[in-house]
Amino acid sequence: MQRITITFEDELAEEIDKLVKRRGYQNRSEAVRDLVRIGMVETQHDAHRAAECMACVMYVYDQRTRELPKRLANAYQEHHDLSVATMRITLDDNSSMDVAVLKGKTAEVKPLAEQMIAERGVRHGRIVIIPAEIKSVHHAHGKRQPRVHDHIRVR
Repeated sequence: MQRITITFEDELAEEIDKLVKRRGYQNRSEAVRDLVRIGMVETQHDAHRAAECMACVMYVYDQRTRELPKRLANAYQEHHDLSVATMRITLDDNSSMDVAVLKGKTAEVKPLAEQMIAERGVRHGRIVIIPAEIKSVHHAHGKRQPRVHDHIRVR
């Protein structure tokens, strides 16, 4: 067994202590090990192996973190072909939550999503990847002029 030192914010450490009591763990290490195992299972889901996907990335971050809003905006700009939409919700004077919808090749979408939640100052993050088949088609709907647009079939 290896010893790893991890630093938590006071509020998060208190939440871990509550989990330890609630679930009857012997100590914090047991609780953290279980949480890590759960996270590992989630990140190894088969959806991540699909060629194409739709994804939702949600994260809460501290806007006071030096240059964080700028870094997040630049990451989306550099990957504008993967970004469908982003919604920002102001939670309090310092915290915001972003919800982003991405689409494209899983090998490109997943690293971008992981980059967003790994940024310093991001406190909570979750990625949901949905395997999909994305086809660009050219046709009309109703009486409108034909145009190129995506058809997305979720698998």
